[in-house]
Amino acid sequence: MATVLSVSGSPSPTSRTARLLRDLDARLTTQGHEVIPLDVRALPPEALLHADFGHPAIARATALFERADGVVIGTPVYKAAYSGLLKSLLDLLPQYALKGKTVLPLATGGSTAHVLAIDYALRPVLASMGPEHITPGWFVLDRHIEVRQDGGILVEPGAREALDEVTDQFSAALSRRRPLRAAA
Repeated sequence: MATVLSVSGSPSPTSRTARLLRDLDARLTTQGHEVIPLDVRALPPEALLHADFGHPAIARATALFERADGVVIGTPVYKAAYSGLLKSLLDLLPQYALKGKTVLPLATGGSTAHVLAIDYALRPVLASMGPEHITPGWFVLDRHIEVRQDGGILVEPGAREALDEVTDQFSAALSRRRPLRAAA
């Protein structure tokens, strides 16, 4: 079983991005992984904005990254890029915080015009942090995520199928990686 850190970079408490990640977390859990959710918006704003590397909450977040075998990074797309909130956390992490990890980038947004934000904005930043592998990411249109009254979500079938496929690829990459790490 791998440990997965599931990071939501959305500033909204009613975020489709966070709900989508928690849905994905459930799938990863059923596949035998331990999933730890992290909502960046729950971190102290003053620590993020003032780059307080020593703040206990930032230290705890950094420790979660260290502990994880894999990291799912989810973000809404604003102005053709990932959220500033996510950027503020990534800037506080050590340069190689993703070293040796498998990473799955995900994004949500209101327009297909933002589909390339994963590959042209988010992926280069993640790659600079030293991951062993970045699996293919996925972009989900907001209109393909329906929030149910109970707080759960329904994902449009075509988007669901693609999301499940990238999640399963990520899970398989983690499973292939685990025996190598255990042998080391």
